[in-house]
Amino acid sequence: MSRLAVWFHQKDFALFNFINHSCHHKYLDPFFRSFTHLGGATCTISIALLFTMSAPAPYSLWAIDSLIALTVSHIIVSIIKKMYQRNRPYLTYPETKTISKRLTDYSFPSGHTTAIFSIVTPFMLYMPSMAIYLFCLAGIVGLSRIYIGLHYPSDVLAGAFIGVGVGVITVYLHSIVMVI
Repeated sequence: MSRLAVWFHQKDFALFNFINHSCHHKYLDPFFRSFTHLGGATCTISIALLFTMSAPAPYSLWAIDSLIALTVSHIIVSIIKKMYQRNRPYLTYPETKTISKRLTDYSFPSGHTTAIFSIVTPFMLYMPSMAIYLFCLAGIVGLSRIYIGLHYPSDVLAGAFIGVGVGVITVYLHSIVMVI
């Protein structure tokens, strides 16, 4: 393994260890255990569908972009998880604090983080005044994935990158289609 890869792995684990061990508190556990579900399939699909079907224009159109970004990003995550096959932290480090149901799929990248970033990114682009709030909301979901012991920071960072990237591309392509 190259020195850069070893350095990155050490930093990734150190940050994981800090968030997963040093930041744990009995009052934070229920918050993160609940908040993490905002990035789950049930919640992200439901929110996007609800906005698509019941919000007035232009919000309903933006929600369609969110649904498209969510779908495409899910496909990308599924492919990467099969290719990379990174074990979850609790399988590699038995001292990992898990406060959630243990999952059987692979860790890289974080699907919850990808999902939440993919659905909020179109709204951040269309409503820049809300961008900081939506980014923080998505960031907390990502942080929760590390806190509850299911992902490494690099899993979350990759998920955020994929979600934002697919969201930006979706909005860009939508803007091109609207011009035509």
